[in-house]
Amino acid sequence: MPVTFKSKAAADLVMVSAHAEALLKTLGKTATQPGIIEPQDMPRALTVLQGLPDEPVRKSADDQADQDDDEPLEDRVPPRTRAWPLVQMIQRSQDAGVPVVWGV
Repeated sequence: MPVTFKSKAAADLVMVSAHAEALLKTLGKTATQPGIIEPQDMPRALTVLQGLPDEPVRKSADDQADQDDDEPLEDRVPPRTRAWPLVQMIQRSQDAGVPVVWGV
């Protein structure tokens, strides 16, 4: 099920739940329950998301042995690139002084 991020400062952002969960996990949050990023927490959230690797995360040798030689497309997308739409939403929300919410 997709996760929809909402803010009064930006259009809704719909993200595949696995990708949203991975990004929110880096922020110490979860996509499985409603959540919020308050304006005072946004500088830290932006620092964390903008500090994500700019290269695809490679699977361990054991995980790769269990899969075909073709790497799935989603494994080729760097975490920082995947986070970019959420970073943009957080920046706009920070400028407007409004929270970002999901699961509501």
